[in-house]
Amino acid sequence: MSASAAPPTLTPAARRFALIGGSLGNLVEWYDWFVYASFAIYFADSFFPGDNPTTKLLNTAGIFAVGFLMRPVGGWVLGRAADRHGRKSALTLTVTLMSVAALLIAVAPTYGQAGYFGALVLLLARLLQGLSIGGEYAASATYLTEASARNRRGLGSSFQYVSMTCGQLLGLAILITMQHTLTTEQLQSWGWRVPFVLGAVFALVVFWLRRRLTETEAFTEETGGGGTDTARGSLKALWEHRRQAGLVMALTLGGTVAYYTYTTYLTKYLIGSAGMAKSTATLVSFTALAVFAAIQPLAGMLSDRIGRRPLLITFALGCTVGTYPIMTALGSAHSYWSALGLSLLALVIVTGYTSINAAVKAELFPTRVRALGVALPYALANALFGGTAEYVALWFKDAGHEKMFFWYVSGCALVSLVTYVLMPDTRDAALSRAEEEADTGSALTPAKAAG
Repeated sequence: MSASAAPPTLTPAARRFALIGGSLGNLVEWYDWFVYASFAIYFADSFFPGDNPTTKLLNTAGIFAVGFLMRPVGGWVLGRAADRHGRKSALTLTVTLMSVAALLIAVAPTYGQAGYFGALVLLLARLLQGLSIGGEYAASATYLTEASARNRRGLGSSFQYVSMTCGQLLGLAILITMQHTLTTEQLQSWGWRVPFVLGAVFALVVFWLRRRLTETEAFTEETGGGGTDTARGSLKALWEHRRQAGLVMALTLGGTVAYYTYTTYLTKYLIGSAGMAKSTATLVSFTALAVFAAIQPLAGMLSDRIGRRPLLITFALGCTVGTYPIMTALGSAHSYWSALGLSLLALVIVTGYTSINAAVKAELFPTRVRALGVALPYALANALFGGTAEYVALWFKDAGHEKMFFWYVSGCALVSLVTYVLMPDTRDAALSRAEEEADTGSALTPAKAAG
């Protein structure tokens, strides 16, 4: 498409609407994804019989991890769709799948009603959620990055984890409200179904919203909004950028393990290892995540000024050396304030990754393969490491070697630290040049991006 035929630059108001619209949809997607982990302590008994609470949580965590196995499939299918047919259409499809999955969990029969059939329904729902989230991450990361002004992409991309975390906060807020209005028996009997019904309703609202989003300039400038180039978003095109795909996996490894450790696993750790009351542990997580969400844009803006690498290196170094002492101290924290302080310390460290990782990954690829380039390697790294983090932690605990998990998290962060030190900074990546080069099939390499 010629420069003269390119669509006009979005106004600031249009950019704000795009960021808000994309973020709200992302919020609901991740609410549905994380509410499973938040309410697992109440519905584990409904699907898995037995007397060992750790074993029941292992079973629910196993299904949580299985959902991650579908994320690479979702990343491939929906990432390709986003590159060929537009970010908007992919975002609409992901929220539709998530709504169906939430409804399935809400109506799943218990073990007492249908034996292990209920667990199979739970498994099917998690597979659908994995398919949806596999495409959601890349579509939203690409959309938020491309919809931002070029010198504010760190800030724009930070809203991905703002919305992800707000999705968790919404789930935790509902959990806290229900803990104070229902008895434990009511929560275990039927109360745990309520957040999944709400998730399905939220998703329908977001479906309506996403139908009204504007496609990004980067996509429409290159394609005119069409999807006739079959090479765009293909595995062949991704193979041409295999070095960047490898970088996405390596830089994701430490970040995803640390994120899931200090978010989804934190509440269970405070309850099962520190002996904290369920309501207190939930309140610690809620407060820490609220602060965490608030500081994401600040870190994103900082990266727009000083670059992405300093934040990434700070995160990986802090996680490598700090995980063991922080987690050990959390295991002995019996008060709200001590647990909150340690949780905030950990999440401030993790912010060095979460606030900018979407922009970093998007800046590695040209437009024609950007969504797939972010989606597939990211989803693979999450399936192998992020989704299994909670299961690995519980496995070590069940085996009587809980502290080995702390070293596992540090080791993953160390791998990413080496990657961050060796890779160039992507802040100054000439995305506009990459988009022009995409027509000839050439990629903007990280080395070029640093120049």
